[in-house]
Order: sequence, then structure tokens, then C-alpha cells
Amino acid sequence: MKFLDTSDTKTFDSFVGQVKRSLQDKWQTEQVDFLVNNAGIGVYAPFAETTEEEFDRLMNIQFQGVFFLTQKLLPLLKDGGRIVNLSSGLARFTLPGYSAYASMKGAIEVLTRYMAKELGHRQIAVNVVAPGAIETDFGGGAVRDNPEINNFLASQTALGRVGLPDDIGGALAKPIGTIIASLLSEDNRWVNAQRIEVSGGQSI
Repeated sequence: MKFLDTSDTKTFDSFVGQVKRSLQDKWQTEQVDFLVNNAGIGVYAPFAETTEEEFDRLMNIQFQGVFFLTQKLLPLLKDGGRIVNLSSGLARFTLPGYSAYASMKGAIEVLTRYMAKELGHRQIAVNVVAPGAIETDFGGGAVRDNPEINNFLASQTALGRVGLPDDIGGALAKPIGTIIASLLSEDNRWVNAQRIEVSGGQSI
């Protein structure tokens, strides 16, 4: 299966066709149990300096792509399935330089509640997981490389530091993956339309 550029909605029909063929050829099924919307980019720019190009790219990947790819994949999602969307702690607290990015994540959180409401008749649960600040190259590495930002965020976090990559892990390993796996499990079928933040207690 080819890499999907989630900013280009025109490719979604072709991608869904590939998914259908893969499901049939490799697993002899026509449906999936889960969908995790995790594609994203970061833009660090003050509100007054954010360009329309940056805004549009964020919108296309972080919100429009999630909206319409999920829509296209709905016929493949089993009744009783699960959807998890990825947001950000920045949708709850504010940090200068992330107005456009956080706005898209705020939109994702609203969309999550609407999806949960409108897909409830199919017993599909939809939740959102929101990581806090992590020392990575995301958003130009501002959290990792800017001591002023890093120290400020650490001072605002109950656990006294900024998150490290190992704190959130990848795939279905460490906290974020474990939380997502938990939300996808049958044991948590009654958890729906909820926002779960993984931030070490930032800005509480």
C-alpha cells in the first residue's frame, strides 16, 4: 500500500480502494475494527506572523484530512468499532506560537464529539487523545531546542519537566499507545466522546 498524503483529499478514493483490496487479499475480510487518525505536522509561528500557506497546510492535514478520510472509511468500519483522533494539550491551554495548530486541534475535539453522537446508532465509539509538550523536532523543535520555552513548560507541569519521547512512546507501546489500545479494547466500549490528555499534568 502506498503512502497517503492526508492533505490531498483527491487521493482518498484510490486509497480506500487499496485498503479494500488489502483487506480481501491479506485477511479475507471487508471491514476494519478501528481507525486511529494520527497524521499531523507542527507549525510554530506567532499569530501575527502565521502565513495563509501555513494555515492552509495545517487545515488540510490536521482537520480536513481527518474529516473526509474518516468519512470515506466509514463503510469499511464495523458496527461497534472504535475511532481515536489525536489532538494536543494546546487545545486546552495556550502557548504563544501555536494559534493555528491549536485551532485545528480544537476543531478535532469538537468533531470527535459530533462523530460520537452521529455514529452512535452504529455503536461506534469515538474518543480523542491529547499529548502535551514533548521534546521532539515537532514544530521545528521549539519545545526541545528553546530553553526559555522548555523551562516555562516545565514550570507549568505538575511532574516538573517537559515530556520526553519515551514518555509517550510509539506504535502500541508506552503511555499514548497504551491509552489508544485501551480505548480500542472491548473492556472500554462504554468510553465515548471523551478527551484524554497525556501531559504530565500541564497547566492544571
